[in-house]
Amino acid sequence: MSSFDQTNTEPSSRTMENDARQQMTGHGPVAAGEIAIGVVIGRASEYFDFFVYGLASVLVFPALFFPFVDSLTGTLYSFTIFAVAFITRPFGTALFMGIQRRWGRGTKLTLALFLLGTATAGIAFLPTYESFGALSIALLVLFRSLQGIAFGGSWDGLPSLLALNAPKQRRGWYAMLGQLGAPVGFLVASALFLFLHSTLSAEDFLGWGWRYPFFVAFAINVVALFARLRLVLTEQYTKLLEEGELEPIGTWEMLAGQGYNLFIGAFAALASYALFHIVTIFPLSWITLRATQSINDVLVVQVVGAFVAMAATIASGLIADRIGRRTTLTALAILIAIFGFTAPMLLNSQAAGQDAFILIGFALLGLSYGQSSGTVTANFTSRFRYTGAALTSDLAWLLGAAFAPLVALGLSMHFGLVAVSLYLLSGAACTVLALWINRRLKPLTLRKRG
Repeated sequence: MSSFDQTNTEPSSRTMENDARQQMTGHGPVAAGEIAIGVVIGRASEYFDFFVYGLASVLVFPALFFPFVDSLTGTLYSFTIFAVAFITRPFGTALFMGIQRRWGRGTKLTLALFLLGTATAGIAFLPTYESFGALSIALLVLFRSLQGIAFGGSWDGLPSLLALNAPKQRRGWYAMLGQLGAPVGFLVASALFLFLHSTLSAEDFLGWGWRYPFFVAFAINVVALFARLRLVLTEQYTKLLEEGELEPIGTWEMLAGQGYNLFIGAFAALASYALFHIVTIFPLSWITLRATQSINDVLVVQVVGAFVAMAATIASGLIADRIGRRTTLTALAILIAIFGFTAPMLLNSQAAGQDAFILIGFALLGLSYGQSSGTVTANFTSRFRYTGAALTSDLAWLLGAAFAPLVALGLSMHFGLVAVSLYLLSGAACTVLALWINRRLKPLTLRKRG
């Protein structure tokens, strides 16, 4: 790790990036709207990769990679591997921050997105347990680990740049734009799985159909790469980053300088991140294992839920600009806690109740996730903000979302759905506490800057 904490700029690599930048600067100054488009495209492509894996963890992997155990145990094993990417993600952030300092932003982003696309597409070629035995599971773990490393490395600083250039009275709106890629990515992934699962026979879907979304992921990443490079390699973009001092620093320097802000920021977003996989991945597994309605019906509801989340995410920007981002997050944390108490009643009911849980959950997710970034990362001084924002997001995903499907499903099957209530309640409590601490510490932070 220490080797990545040193600044070592090679003229040849910088010259190559400058040449590429000159070839791609055929337009005027970078506007906030253009940055926003880059953010949405980039996040949507990344989340598509992750949601394709998440949905396959329920619909495919238990049967093909864990046929030697029952369906519940196979799904729990699958969710365990699902969490691996969130564990490796911070390491990917640290690794690629070092690559950026040495070889430049364009090289870093190209390597990260090609690794993400390759790791995701590689899963499409995996042999099943029936063909390769335990080696197939080991390869699945490997590719999932690479997904996490690449996801951490794909941080381009666009959300931070967007926040710095947002008008003061519209910060909530611009913060929302950086989060809109998540429901867009889930919408495309769930719609694709719905199409394949509903049009193919069960034999064809498990035989080859499930592999198609993983192939698509590589193509999407290539398109997203060029769209983002067109922006991040412009002279105007680089100038904006330099003016905001948004440059990568070493991880250990980050932790020593303002490490406390990482943890406050991660916990401030915990209610939203805890809810994230509870409404996207967990309900599909719960309903599938209990066979209370068809998989296709659940996927249809989740596609509708993705649209609901998109609308709610947009609405969060308007609400936050009116009442403040911190107030918005606090209110949503309380609503998520209340929603958690309804989980046993809704998920244990018929299809209408289960669908209501998904749709209400998506609405709360959009409202809360839309403002989950930026509220606390603004506490970072300019020097630490680029790396700090990336690591705060990594930590929030790890603490709040990584193990949510595994914990919720495992505990619910043994102790009942009250486990989901407690999981969401704990996330909401952490958010309220972190926001309170942040409010108390903010005057001290401002005095230090002054």
